[in-house]
Amino acid sequence: MPPIVSTVAAWIGLLAHLGTLMFYLSSGLVAPLWAIVVLLMLWAALLLLAIAAVRRRQAWGLLVPVVAVGLWLGAISAGEAILGWQA
Repeated sequence: MPPIVSTVAAWIGLLAHLGTLMFYLSSGLVAPLWAIVVLLMLWAALLLLAIAAVRRRQAWGLLVPVVAVGLWLGAISAGEAILGWQA
């Protein structure tokens, strides 16, 4: 893959990951405070991965927002199903 394509892909991944923050912040409508704190810590860890992808100019940075959305959706769904979280 050409270096410019990898660089652009990494930046798109970082920007898309920043867009997932609204989902994590809106979790307070369903999840308790402790779960929101854990989710935000995981989001921050994924942000560090996205930044690392940009610095290294790696296209795998596109996977970071996909993982972030999957993690958020899985956590909220599991909390509703197992722990009884309700809006």
